[in-house]
Amino acid sequence: MTRVTGGREGRTARALERAHMPSDDAISLARYTRRGAPGETRIPDDFGPSQSLRGFEDDYRNIVDYIVRITHRIWEADDVEYIGDCYAPDSRVFDDYGLQIGSAKIIADTHHTTSAFSDIELVAEEVIWAGDDEIGFHTSHRVRIRGTNDGPSRYGPATGRRIEFVCMANCVARDNDIFLEHVTYNTAAMLTQLGHDPVDMARTLAAAPPPGWPRSSAVWEELRASVRPARPLSLAEPVDGFDPDAFVRTLFDLIWSGDAGAAEIGVGGDRGSPDDAVAECYAADVAFEGPGGRGGTGIVEYAGFVGTLRSTFVERRLAVDEVYWMASGESGHLVAVRWSMEATHGGAGDFGEPSGAPVQIWGITQLELRDERVAREWMLFNEFDVMMQIARARHDE
Repeated sequence: MTRVTGGREGRTARALERAHMPSDDAISLARYTRRGAPGETRIPDDFGPSQSLRGFEDDYRNIVDYIVRITHRIWEADDVEYIGDCYAPDSRVFDDYGLQIGSAKIIADTHHTTSAFSDIELVAEEVIWAGDDEIGFHTSHRVRIRGTNDGPSRYGPATGRRIEFVCMANCVARDNDIFLEHVTYNTAAMLTQLGHDPVDMARTLAAAPPPGWPRSSAVWEELRASVRPARPLSLAEPVDGFDPDAFVRTLFDLIWSGDAGAAEIGVGGDRGSPDDAVAECYAADVAFEGPGGRGGTGIVEYAGFVGTLRSTFVERRLAVDEVYWMASGESGHLVAVRWSMEATHGGAGDFGEPSGAPVQIWGITQLELRDERVAREWMLFNEFDVMMQIARARHDE
């Protein structure tokens, strides 16, 4: 394997255009692992079809192969230092605790986690990608993290308990380097599995916060604006027929903000209540998974899930920051959505009694679309970070 070094700093991630969206699923995780077929495997011997990867190490065959194998090598093959070869020295990683800068910081954080969970596994469940080796590859990587807490961590001594939760990371990579990442962990679910009360832990960490938290207004704006197109593709490059960009932007606006933005992107209009939008845009048997162990099947359960969040966080101002997709089958798409929202903690629920605290919420949603409806959804947001924001506001009061 040829290692690529040098000339790797100061990169700017560029927004995607419609031409950068894969028109088929020849390069996909399902084909890479032979999902559901005899011989299914996490990492195949042949690595899948070739794709232009100028500047990447010559051992990688395509972008899915790159994402899956660097993750396995770093986390499960005890080569944490390899992060220095596939993250830029000035990489910018947005996570629950703010902005982490540089591969050295990522290496230190990863050593911390692998020492707390020595048998950790990161099992790839999906890789949605777009782009190329010129503009950069944009990837939305969903993994299921498993392991045993057999070492101390920032959350306390080893508990000996097993954890299993979903993590999603949206990355931009070029020349063998990831230089921009938005990653959200299901931290509240993990803490619950470790035997901790997430709200109590949020109070503890808000009183003695980790570096970078709370994030500054400048970091918040950078988090939201990173690789955000100047205009949504549904406006800048309109198409006839079904448009995943228009569908997603309308859906998010209707569910989270009402229908004020539907006319702006030229789709929809007045579809009534958010529950009406769910009934129209989701399959009757939709399966969904959300943060903190939330999830279920069917539009009634899904409407209840989003309804609870809407009643908890009021005065919502949501923005869809990035959308990209790949074709999947004859009538399907896999879509990655990064979104952000400013709101007020105004309702009771999992976050305690209403505090009136302003909160910054951001998340990643992956959608499986079939016949122009959502068949499956996975959604994570910075739930534990929001708990810390509320705890800090209560303390300041």
